[in-house]
Amino acid sequence: MEKRLRSGVLGSLLFLAVGLFGVGCATIEGAGKDIEKAGEAISEAARNAKN
Repeated sequence: MEKRLRSGVLGSLLFLAVGLFGVGCATIEGAGKDIEKAGEAISEAARNAKN
């Protein structure tokens, strides 16, 4: 019973996370742009740390 409850809670959390991600990035294109911006920020931070 406990295992079933845990699975239900994890499934609900996953569903909620996917829903929130979908709302934040209305389209796949928007998600790609967000990921690209994050990558650029990480690259810039790495370049600054290197110098």
